[in-house]
Amino acid sequence: MAKVVSLSDAVAELVHDGDTVALEGFTHLIPVAAGQEIIRQGRRDLTLVRMTPDIVYDQLIGAGCARKLIFSWGGNPGVGSLHRFRDAVQHSWPVPLEIEEHSHAGMANRYVAGASGLPFAVLRGYTGTDLAAQTETIKPITCPFTGEVLTAVPALNPDVTIVHAQRVDRAGNVQLWGIAGVQKEAVLAAKRSLVTVEEIVDELEPRPGAVVLPAWVVTAVAEVPGGASPSYAAGYYERDNGAYQAWDAISRDRAEFTKWLAGVAA
Repeated sequence: MAKVVSLSDAVAELVHDGDTVALEGFTHLIPVAAGQEIIRQGRRDLTLVRMTPDIVYDQLIGAGCARKLIFSWGGNPGVGSLHRFRDAVQHSWPVPLEIEEHSHAGMANRYVAGASGLPFAVLRGYTGTDLAAQTETIKPITCPFTGEVLTAVPALNPDVTIVHAQRVDRAGNVQLWGIAGVQKEAVLAAKRSLVTVEEIVDELEPRPGAVVLPAWVVTAVAEVPGGASPSYAAGYYERDNGAYQAWDAISRDRAEFTKWLAGVAA
């Protein structure tokens, strides 16, 4: 049953050195504040998982929190590269970073398998690509019914999944709406979960297309208004495009990034 705690207490309790951590969100509802709290608390040796790592993962990698990244695309959306990510892969700064690359479909199916209690997922999505030659966790499998050669990928079961949502009621039921990525699947696949929300309300109002995570699948909830900024939260605030553009200059230079990091840690 979900408990309501502060963000700092939630991260202290749920995120440990060496954990596999997924911070999911697609285009909006990206748990930026939670990622920066992980930086602030100095977590190390994390395996970070996300379908579309963007600037918060750049920040985590640059801060030395990560030893491995499992992902399907990485970039500063609408701007360019993740320079702290590139520096870690190309120059091992501040620490070496191992990467495991999949397709979007592969990552989504891995979460679904994890949420379903299955050891692996099967899909056609890698046919004609060379990802299997680069990634050990992509294997061919023959259908026992048709003989078709497909691809198997192992389930993803993060130690902790963190997502951001719009609302939670006082019973701990979480409601999110807008563009949904794999937040639901990532939470259901995880051993522990943290949801940061814009607000706590007495009762959830029905909304067309909204996803509700019942209290029994969520470990902890933290009220963090603006917790997805500079991404947006549908119904609450818009995307801060200037922040993404500004990050490009900060992340390109180690000295500028180090100044930014000192401000986050303060």
